[in-house]
Amino acid sequence: MSNSFKMEYGYPLEVERAKRENWPVMFTVGTMEYHSTHCPFGCDTMIAQGIIEKVAEKVDAMILPPVWYGVASYAVGGPETNTLNVDCDTIESYVYCILKSLFDSGFKKNIYIVIAHQTEDYLPMTLACMKAAKKLIMADLEQTGGYGWWGKNENRDFFEHLSEADSPWNRIRVVLIPYTKNASGEGDHAGVYECSMLEALYPGSIKLDRLKDSNDWFAETAKDLNLELGQEMVDIAVNDIIDMIKG
Repeated sequence: MSNSFKMEYGYPLEVERAKRENWPVMFTVGTMEYHSTHCPFGCDTMIAQGIIEKVAEKVDAMILPPVWYGVASYAVGGPETNTLNVDCDTIESYVYCILKSLFDSGFKKNIYIVIAHQTEDYLPMTLACMKAAKKLIMADLEQTGGYGWWGKNENRDFFEHLSEADSPWNRIRVVLIPYTKNASGEGDHAGVYECSMLEALYPGSIKLDRLKDSNDWFAETAKDLNLELGQEMVDIAVNDIIDMIKG
């Protein structure tokens, strides 16, 4: 059984132990976004949060509260759908402040930001989180190694070790769900894949009887919701993150 805990319910004793023993620190960046009539607004956040809580059942970890309001965009529907959209530059600054606080307090590696929204590579929210992470890592390298740190002779083989787990670039990882390394690459918005994952994590969260109130093309496959498929996708994501942690 793991000793994992949620930071909002934790105390200094637990947090200091997590720091001392280099536990992974995980938090999700999600959205409040329209997911048709059958799926809750918090779907993206809920999936990512459910995944990291499953990870924390198997490894010692500290879980930070989720960032519920992210770069939803109005790609699926406009403000009339009640989506709450935050600009990507704002999210970058917000996530940077969270990460910098972790660094300043002594958590300088083994940090995981988990996202289940716009899961194709390099879309605005992922980029915002990646930029916040790389910006902080570069600033920390300059602070600890001084200006010109890479140009110093002792760092001549820096790039030869970038693939190693302890590489500075790996101190903060942005993880996309379900597009982790073993996943099939299948994804959708409020369709069979997303709904199957959400229902596997939070039984009763999908209201299939409400599909009749929608003509959203992207939600049509939700009727094929499959708990076995959802659990398989959840397991893949959980195991991938555990592999990253142990790697």
